[in-house]
Amino acid sequence: MEHSDKITGDRDSLQQPAPAQHDISGDTGKQLRPRRRVWPWLLAAGLAALVLFAVVRGVRKSKADAASKVEAPQVATIKTATARLGPIGYYVRALGTVTPLATVNLYSQITGRVTAVHYVEGQLVHRGDPLIEVDSRPYEAQLKEAQGTLQHDRGVLAQAEMDLARYKDASAQQAISRQTYEDQISLVEQYRGTVQNDMGQVEYAQVQLSYCHLTSPIDGRVGLRLVDPGNVIFSGGSNPLVVITQLQPITVVFNVAEDDLNQVRDQILHRTSLPVDIFDRTQLTQLATGKLLTLDNQIDTTTGTVRFRGQFPNSDLRLYPNQFVNARLLVKTLENATLVPTAAVQRNGTQAFVYIVSGDTVTLRNVEELTNENQIAAVTGINPGEVVPITGFDKLQEGSKVIVEGSATGPATSTASNGKMESGPSGSSR
Repeated sequence: MEHSDKITGDRDSLQQPAPAQHDISGDTGKQLRPRRRVWPWLLAAGLAALVLFAVVRGVRKSKADAASKVEAPQVATIKTATARLGPIGYYVRALGTVTPLATVNLYSQITGRVTAVHYVEGQLVHRGDPLIEVDSRPYEAQLKEAQGTLQHDRGVLAQAEMDLARYKDASAQQAISRQTYEDQISLVEQYRGTVQNDMGQVEYAQVQLSYCHLTSPIDGRVGLRLVDPGNVIFSGGSNPLVVITQLQPITVVFNVAEDDLNQVRDQILHRTSLPVDIFDRTQLTQLATGKLLTLDNQIDTTTGTVRFRGQFPNSDLRLYPNQFVNARLLVKTLENATLVPTAAVQRNGTQAFVYIVSGDTVTLRNVEELTNENQIAAVTGINPGEVVPITGFDKLQEGSKVIVEGSATGPATSTASNGKMESGPSGSSR
């Protein structure tokens, strides 16, 4: 029992809580807070302050860089050209279509069997060249029949005329009655009419026979073959036997805006003809040069244009029927115009302007572009001899510093040689 009580007492002593520890400083009732809970907050605050400092520094640096860029504009490297005096053509441009002067669809005027075809597809033929032969034997027989009838009736007429001469003498001597003489006169007139009709039949048979030999009515090029030997053709058939198109000379029909009509009309009144140049679809290759032939007598109200027709020799056959081309009509020549490369003329909406190089800076000046051709523009608003940039516009503004490419730093000089400017493909003048 004593041993059991001892064990129980020991257990009670173990379960009792230990006496509370007090602050060394003597403050009672306050316990120490764990130090490990303070350090994460201090670390986060330090990182936030560091990030804020970096952001503020970056913003200030970007603003300073932007301000430095505004204060110090970038120097542009450019090429230049010098404005000069010279002539330039004032052109009116329009889209056009090559149109032959004549296209002939050859039809049969008789019925018969084709015996020969003399042409080759695409062949150039001349007026009178044989094309197709038709069996002519039936028409030769008709001609002989008509000629025989004519010969017979001419003999009858001759006999009647001799009888009339005898009746005339006999009537004068009162050997025959007046009625017999007058009847013979009427009979001669009838025979003369018969002979006249026979002559017409002979001519008709000759014409029918000529239709057996089809020849080219114009100079031109034949198309693809539409009939072969052995085919039977009919008079009045709906399908042509051959199509011939005239190529020399040839015309181009192009539409000119009604706004340009007065200028062109004034020039036509003072000149015999106006030159017309024809270019291909890309406007890079000149195909032909000719003259203005005529213009239509009214304006097309649906398009506001007038149709013009120009004629061209087409000796090299570069113009082909129904070909799409670009027409350029020379209206007048501007003498002593101020010329600059078209690359120098910039636009701000509808306003054209150029930069003028003065020393190592440029100034902006508004100009009016009169016309342009071969990458050369005629302008007003600048003087001959002034230097204009032709490259580097993305870095240019009023007062920009410039350096001319290929020259030492200093006053800008022109890349043009002896006042000549480079030319290139034709540009639009309208």
